[in-house]
Amino acid sequence: MHSPHDPHVRVRGAREHNLKGVDVDIPRDVLAVFTGVSGSGKSSLAFGTVYAEAQRRYFESVAPYARRLIHQVGAPRVAEITGLPPAVSLQQRRSAPSSRSSMGTVTNLSNSLRMLFSRAGTYPPGAERLDSDAFSPNTAAGACPECHGLGRVHRTTQELLVPDPSLSIREGAIAAWPGAWQGKNLRDILDALGYDVGRPWRELPPGEREWILFTDEQPVVTVHPVRDADRIQRPYQGTYTSARRYVMKTFADTRSATLRAKAERFLTSAPCPACGGSRLRPEALAVTFAGRTIAELAALPLTDLAGLPHDGTETARVLTEDLDARIAPIVELGLGYLSLDRATPTLSAGELQRLRLATQLRSGLFGVVYVLDEPSAGLHPADTEALITVLERLKAAGNSVFVVEHHLEVVRGADWLVDVGPGAGEHGGRVLYSGPVAGLAPVADSATARYLFAGPPGPARAVREPRGWLTLGPVTRHNLHGVTAAFPLGAFTAVTGVSGSGKSTLVGEFTEEPEAVGRLVRVDQKPIGRTPRSNLATYTGLFDVVRKVFAATDEARARGYGVGRFSFNVAGGRCETCQGEGFVSVELLFLPSTYAPCPDCGGARYNPETLQVAYRGRSIAEVLDLTVEGAAEFFADVPAAARSLGTLLDVGLGYVRLGQPATELSGGEAQRIKLANELQRGRRAHTLYLLDEPTTGLHPADVEVLMNRLQGLVDAGHTVVVVEHDMTVVAAADWVVDLGPGGGDRGGRVVAAGTPAEVARTEGSATAAHLARALSGAAGP
Repeated sequence: MHSPHDPHVRVRGAREHNLKGVDVDIPRDVLAVFTGVSGSGKSSLAFGTVYAEAQRRYFESVAPYARRLIHQVGAPRVAEITGLPPAVSLQQRRSAPSSRSSMGTVTNLSNSLRMLFSRAGTYPPGAERLDSDAFSPNTAAGACPECHGLGRVHRTTQELLVPDPSLSIREGAIAAWPGAWQGKNLRDILDALGYDVGRPWRELPPGEREWILFTDEQPVVTVHPVRDADRIQRPYQGTYTSARRYVMKTFADTRSATLRAKAERFLTSAPCPACGGSRLRPEALAVTFAGRTIAELAALPLTDLAGLPHDGTETARVLTEDLDARIAPIVELGLGYLSLDRATPTLSAGELQRLRLATQLRSGLFGVVYVLDEPSAGLHPADTEALITVLERLKAAGNSVFVVEHHLEVVRGADWLVDVGPGAGEHGGRVLYSGPVAGLAPVADSATARYLFAGPPGPARAVREPRGWLTLGPVTRHNLHGVTAAFPLGAFTAVTGVSGSGKSTLVGEFTEEPEAVGRLVRVDQKPIGRTPRSNLATYTGLFDVVRKVFAATDEARARGYGVGRFSFNVAGGRCETCQGEGFVSVELLFLPSTYAPCPDCGGARYNPETLQVAYRGRSIAEVLDLTVEGAAEFFADVPAAARSLGTLLDVGLGYVRLGQPATELSGGEAQRIKLANELQRGRRAHTLYLLDEPTTGLHPADVEVLMNRLQGLVDAGHTVVVVEHDMTVVAAADWVVDLGPGGGDRGGRVVAAGTPAEVARTEGSATAAHLARALSGAAGP
């Protein structure tokens, strides 16, 4: 038994995911970094084991009533962990995108600013002091009554709802209405109400057209459908809904992204005329501080919001100092270009995580373990030193900081290193080394050691000659003002610059195929699906091939099973208890419902009869449980499957399971699946590939694999443009477009454009010094 003052967190027999009975001791009160190739098991050790066990212990200590409010983490598969303090996790989760969530609400800075206006604002003569809630667009007391605090109003017009007025209603003039029986139902109701549905729309009287499209009335009428010869249709009571009412209700209430997108086509969005887009009531906008309204201050970059002048009263002094103290760590982490009203869905996962990290600096906690997931994601090398400083300050406050990280500068700044590997999936799951950073050098199996202690790079690759140029711009959007940039065709271009300098905004302006290019392919980090039913196999079309293979077996033929039998999305072959989900929701008394493996199929998703059909000794469920690497061997002689699996291996996804739910994949993994899906389609016309930080979440060894694939695309005659912070990638490009010099208002200009060597010599570029180091091999990515 270890003493309660044991200075180590000691893990024994960890078997979470691919961990192979791992034993490891990590000192407390240090900055410890977990490294290893993607899928090696480092996150399973840091998050799935250490953090999950700390959460489980905390969860057991709170009252059942309070447990309802806490996100539950299952008990990890580990023999024992001793010396474990309470833990705080800062993962790269994407918050649910809400139009009301903003940078200010995430960091609580909005609360400080509202308090400042409530207590120390300048009010109009005779006006009553307002409570801080009256300055929030998310409360009834503060929200503009016209737009309900959203700042924008959605309207529709006759031109949008009826794009072709030469058609009659029966021919589908009202394009905004639903299709199939629902649209026919509305047409039949109009007919029953006495409107001429066979006459061209433009010939109907204006008053009738106005009523049909915009009325808020919902009359009920008896409809006598036209009788078909083959079936009897009885009269029914139909309720009329105008086209505008249908579109607005669908846009506001539907959970289907497809239906919402369709409804959006028939709407125009404009700033609210009542509040001018500020989202607040007039009473709140009449109050000022330092001569500005709260909406004006919320729109300023944080660097400008800090240091507000005040009237010298004690209240104003205390509240502005509190605001400045909360802003300081956010600016320190390179996020000073953000404003409080910046909507959360527009922030990257890396930006969100650093905002949470800055908020933790103000929390004053000590004696806890902070477990962080790649805090350097989306961070320019110029901001990495500030990140290391912040992590050191968390440690200095009496905490342990455990970081899962690939960025070699962060790794070099660690006190302790835990290297997991040697490979991914089945080939990983072992701790290769645990100790001070320098001690990793002689560990032969470590992929991290090869890059951490690498010598000078080999001879530089010859820069390709462009086949032509593609000019983008002038672009005026966000912080870009009339920016023009040229991109070489048939070459590899890296777009660089500090966070917020305008990189993604610039590349986002490629909206349609330019004349010089046959196809435009944007490979982003959005999820490949939002439900557990979507997975790597279904997204890439590999599942169709697998189901055909199973349907072609003698056993399946003898039983009369077709391809549909082997789908877990339709009735027939799936387990009906869980409807092919693999798990069921368990209702607990006084506790939130939780998910457990299905009691009938045990998580296999299929019914016993389907699972009796085997291909080469494996059931369909066992095949879905294979990793990409394992499946590539299993289906080596099935050409359609081998090609798809080969491209997934090429982009470094060999460790992902075929049936792994889309909800469990990171943004970087989702992006690489999309890239693989694109690559397996075979060569087509000259294609422009746009990738936004494709190396996010990748170990340097995996970056090398991905880069070989992307360079191969360029060698085959295509054009690749990447937004990137990894200097080893930038150093291997043919052309670099560097934006800056800073973020937000201090960015938005092309600081340098040229070959990597030319950009590395540019004065005034935040990228130049780091790129020069990468070119000379003095520093890692």
